[in-house]
Amino acid sequence: MKFLTKVTVILLVTFSFQTTIAQTDNDDEKLSLNSGTIDNQFEFVIRRSNSWQDYKTVKKTWLYALKAHTLDSLKAVHKDLVDTQAIVDKQVDEIESLKSNLSNTESTLNATNNEKDNISLFGIQTNKASYKVLMWSIIGGLLAFLLFFIYKFKGSNSATREAKHKLEEVESEFEEHRRNALEREQKVRRQLQDELNKQKS
Repeated sequence: MKFLTKVTVILLVTFSFQTTIAQTDNDDEKLSLNSGTIDNQFEFVIRRSNSWQDYKTVKKTWLYALKAHTLDSLKAVHKDLVDTQAIVDKQVDEIESLKSNLSNTESTLNATNNEKDNISLFGIQTNKASYKVLMWSIIGGLLAFLLFFIYKFKGSNSATREAKHKLEEVESEFEEHRRNALEREQKVRRQLQDELNKQKS
């Protein structure tokens, strides 16, 4: 019975050890010096290097290959960084250009709104409300002047007609008076002639 227990324990330990070795071999198979990430390449070098006391002995070819891969990765990262910086600079220039265009557009819009809200009167920019008040004041003043002129004209016309009528009356009276005076003069002359005739005879 003890023998069976010992054999079982030995078999379990052996099987477990074999599984661990197989897993380690599988992990080592996944690692490579010529593919994968830089971290995996470093792991490959560390695991495959020989140990001596606290040191690791590494093949020079592995170190040179690892150095070349690391430099290539750094160059790629640097190139990506330069490309990204170029894109950022380009976008900054585009943003500045857009800001400048926006500022110009806002200035043009403000000038247009100012022109729309103002009217040039005798070379002076005047607010539309002030312009309307001024124009309506001028129109009102002209209308009042016209009404005053019409009133004065009617008054003058009435006075002129009345004066003409009076003149006609005076002329009529004068004509009547002149006719009467002429008739009296003729009558007096006849009487005088009659008297002269009487005296002669």
